[in-house]
Amino acid sequence: MLLQAAKYIGAGLATIGLAGAGVGIGTVFGALVLGISRNPSLKDELFKMAILGFALTEAIALFALMIVFLLLFAL
Repeated sequence: MLLQAAKYIGAGLATIGLAGAGVGIGTVFGALVLGISRNPSLKDELFKMAILGFALTEAIALFALMIVFLLLFAL
């Protein structure tokens, strides 16, 4: 019983990383919009960097989700 409660608490705490990833993705694309509005000629280069930032931020979210599933189903 106590172990099950600890698993649920740990999984809930691990989901905080998903909220952080959401904030990070919003920051990346907000910076993209600001950068394109300041210098539209760099749109292609800025978009490439934004996609890279999105992929790295999303990878962190997937790692956090993997930890949640490990806590819930593997232990």
